[in-house]
Amino acid sequence: MRETLRPSPSGTLRDDVRPGLRITNYRKRAVIAFEVQAERVAIIGIFYGGQNYAAILQDDDEDDPAL
Repeated sequence: MRETLRPSPSGTLRDDVRPGLRITNYRKRAVIAFEVQAERVAIIGIFYGGQNYAAILQDDDEDDPAL
């Protein structure tokens, strides 16, 4: 069985975690964190097994003053 991504990314907007962050689930096993940019979609991370992606991504923002 072949799987594809949707032509236009939707996901759940999570501005409370990081501005512009969207998340989607894959087979109820992984969370894919991404941003929709002008001409591309940037995958920020793939988190498995109940990892606390919100805490991880918020820590990334604190480490990088440009974000």
